[in-house]
Amino acid sequence: MEIVGIHHIDADDFRSIARAITAIENEVPGYSLLLERLKPGNASIIGITGPPGAGKSTLTDALLTELVKTGKKIAVLCVDPSSPFNMGAVLGDRIRMNQWYNHPHVFIRSLATRGALGGLNSSIIEITELLKSAGFDYILVETVGVGQSEIEIAGLADITLLVLVPESGDDIQTMKAGIMEIADIFVVNKSDRPGADHFVNNLKKMMAPAFINNKIPVIKTVAAAGVGVPALTHEIFQWLARDMKKEKKYELMAAKAFLLISKKRTSDIHIDVLRQEIKEQVLNNSFNLFSYIKKFEK
Repeated sequence: MEIVGIHHIDADDFRSIARAITAIENEVPGYSLLLERLKPGNASIIGITGPPGAGKSTLTDALLTELVKTGKKIAVLCVDPSSPFNMGAVLGDRIRMNQWYNHPHVFIRSLATRGALGGLNSSIIEITELLKSAGFDYILVETVGVGQSEIEIAGLADITLLVLVPESGDDIQTMKAGIMEIADIFVVNKSDRPGADHFVNNLKKMMAPAFINNKIPVIKTVAAAGVGVPALTHEIFQWLARDMKKEKKYELMAAKAFLLISKKRTSDIHIDVLRQEIKEQVLNNSFNLFSYIKKFEK
């Protein structure tokens, strides 16, 4: 079954890509068949995450400047908070990337979280696989501001950049238990601010015991001015070229398959129905959580 006239997907046909993404997000009839027909792609997914105000959008824009120089085709997925009214993306500061919207090698799409946890869109796996199949070389995925539990980008991206600012020093101890462990590269953005060098040194000392056998690079940038971004891009290329990337890809593919299987198995389970059934049993003093969930075991 075709979706709104989509016969094929390629990186030069941005309109068909946009329509296909919309169909996937809204689960338009025929979207699953489209996904089943996707050909394998070799794009590298670069995840960009970090707390609000760290400059993720500005850094994404600066990375685009460097990646475009390689002549490669790049897709950017910017995951934004959802509008409470229509579940669409609240575009925020996406206007920072307006110079790229008509570039022939750059595709940009804002996605709403639509209530999904983890700082990502609930269909992010399907969408990134679509973009891979379309022939893009790099896919940048910028998450919403992360918190303790919003670490799903590490299960999606081939490499994850954790963007911090010098003022993050007071929050490092609490962040360490959550998002600090997902970084493949630490990016200290806005490093022209006072205390940047002190923060970088403390960050290296703090992370050294945990990553003694796998030293994680710490790169200073001033993304708004492009400072440090070439060095960061070089480090990204170096990381992606390592042999460990191949093993990590197998782990990522297995994790993605597991999540998609889980989603399929629970597709007929609706929270409103669960709430009503639980309410009735509680009122009858007959509710047991473990007995209740047993009927969903397959």
